[in-house]
Amino acid sequence: MVLQAVVNRLPVVPLPLIRALAIVTVVGQAGIAVTGAVVRVTGSGLGCPTWPECFPGSLVPTPHPEVDALNQWIEFGNRLLSISLVLAAGLAMLAALTLRPRRRRLVWLAVAQPLGIVAQAVIGGFVVLSGLVWWSVAVHFLVSMVFTWLAVLLVAAVSDGPGPARPLVPGAVRGLVATSTLVLGALLVAGTLVTAAGPHAGDAATPRLGIAVAPLAQLHADLLFGYLGLLIGLGFALRATAAPRIVTRRFAILVAAVLAQGALGGTQYALGVPEALAALHVLGAGLVTVAAAGLWVALTERPAPPAATTGPSTGPADAVVPGPGSGEPVLTEGARSGA
Repeated sequence: MVLQAVVNRLPVVPLPLIRALAIVTVVGQAGIAVTGAVVRVTGSGLGCPTWPECFPGSLVPTPHPEVDALNQWIEFGNRLLSISLVLAAGLAMLAALTLRPRRRRLVWLAVAQPLGIVAQAVIGGFVVLSGLVWWSVAVHFLVSMVFTWLAVLLVAAVSDGPGPARPLVPGAVRGLVATSTLVLGALLVAGTLVTAAGPHAGDAATPRLGIAVAPLAQLHADLLFGYLGLLIGLGFALRATAAPRIVTRRFAILVAAVLAQGALGGTQYALGVPEALAALHVLGAGLVTVAAAGLWVALTERPAPPAATTGPSTGPADAVVPGPGSGEPVLTEGARSGA
């Protein structure tokens, strides 16, 4: 009730500003996964060994004989980004609540963002307190991808009308996109398993997943080829159904992102998983997720209802249609006959 009273006193925030805040949440949700990867590949996962404090009795890094100062600040910087992202997402939520009439879908997506970031902070705390156990790191990354997806939906919802969704492509095409999305999810999960068995644990003492990297990397590659196969089929389906330009454009962006990510992953594996490429691969995963979500929202539209006409209707006698060739209006049959 207090929040509602505060929101009711706020002026209505322009839609472009709400959209800008929503875009910031997309960048932040994907970016926090990248900074998390930087923490991991630099061995800074326990740079701040406690949570929410960095060290017992101190919220910020402090000189410590067992922890390098650079590792402390890398981990602490990741935590600061979470705080900044909470503020941006909170502003987006408040801005969405100022709209009248209130848009239920937009509000729910906006509310999900700060709640998701807080949940991520709690998961991050568990990751630290559990000593960076591999499955907790995997959950941390996957939850980031889920909220990155929802942030893209939030950006789209800013421009949506309050009406029901209207499909722009046939149901079979939407089903194919849904199937490819499930495979993308499996691809991301497989990627976390490769990471869990790989050399970048976040700390030298962290135990790794007890499976060889090679078979996990092969599983990851097989899922990538399966995903590409679905995208090829989707491309033919979009062409056969004469999909709208926005759908084909989003599809092309997704294909480009997946191909770039696949090439990066192959290079990374061939070179022995260097730190810089490992962090870039996480960035690529975020970009692929954003592109896939962008395609998903392009499959439907929620147009605003037609504006209500003002003033009395004058009937068919006043109706006009474009004149042939000249572009000038001519009276309809009802008008010519004096109806």
